Amino acid sequence: MLSIYQLKPHFQNLLRPGVKYLYDSGVSANQVTLAAAMLSLLLGSLLAIFHQHAWLFALIPLWMLLRMALNAVDGMLAREFDQQSRLGAYLNELCDLVADGALYLPFALLPGVSPQLVVVLVLFALISEYAGVLGPMVGASRRYDGPMGKSDRAFCFGVLGAGVASGLLPASGINGLLALILALLLYTLYNRVRQGLAEAV
Repeated sequence: MLSIYQLKPHFQNLLRPGVKYLYDSGVSANQVTLAAAMLSLLLGSLLAIFHQHAWLFALIPLWMLLRMALNAVDGMLAREFDQQSRLGAYLNELCDLVADGALYLPFALLPGVSPQLVVVLVLFALISEYAGVLGPMVGASRRYDGPMGKSDRAFCFGVLGAGVASGLLPASGINGLLALILALLLYTLYNRVRQGLAEAV
């Protein structure tokens, strides 16, 4: 199933010179992971507190792009410069989940947007990632199958943020897109379990 995740190798090639510079400067993979999570929490808190200022949601697409870059950077630092660790594996998974919740939940505070829909979507985003992590426990690899993986969600919420900030996306449109994302998340969950079981045979 097609996913933005499949574009990651090309993205990494663009980032490789910057990654080498960070390594030479003494920056570690875990530091990048934690920094991305803390900045996501900061932005999420800002949006939750000042959600009545719709223009602030324009920060979502900008941050999602930068966050995707940072997520690629921490992995490259770990793999290519011998910084892989058990702590790093925990941080990589947990920080992404915390950041997703922080960045998505403020949408529940927007007028006319269904808070229940946002909360259920965040819940299934967590569950789908957990299904991916369970791959090695059944004899498969860590599953990143789409169509609504982390990178895909980041793109979708970037679009939602731009729509909110511009005023071009009414609450009904936001709810419709959230429902679509949720449906794709449910299929992603099914797909990851199915592909994990198929790989483990």
